[in-house]
Amino acid sequence: MPLSEHEQRLLEQIERALVDDDPKFASTVRTGDRRQKARRKLQMGIALVVVGLAGLIGGVAVPSVPLGVVGFLLMFGGVGLGVLNYKAATGAIEAVPASGTGPRPAGRGSTKAGKAGKARKQPLKDRLEERFRRRYDQ
Repeated sequence: MPLSEHEQRLLEQIERALVDDDPKFASTVRTGDRRQKARRKLQMGIALVVVGLAGLIGGVAVPSVPLGVVGFLLMFGGVGLGVLNYKAATGAIEAVPASGTGPRPAGRGSTKAGKAGKARKQPLKDRLEERFRRRYDQ
């Protein structure tokens, strides 16, 4: 969501005040894209997966258990590094499901299609809680 003109002016004033108060800190904060570090870690994770795969295959080709184990650990570490930094590196936004914590209608006249549609939208925990409440109320 873009900032309004008023918010942009306030942000510019805050930035100017920051530069005036502490120029060294302002220059370190203003270092371009904040996702650059996460991208580097993601790239390093991919490289670790490739090196680990080569080590794993080398451990199988030359019957060497320690080489295979080291290759597997490198692959595992690379995948972990990639997974942990993927969202920050790509700026992916995770979908937030509707919580459905508002008041629920107590009517029993709803159709099965309506219930099925509602059940797909609610998380499992909320559906189980709703079933428990219905059983307890009856």
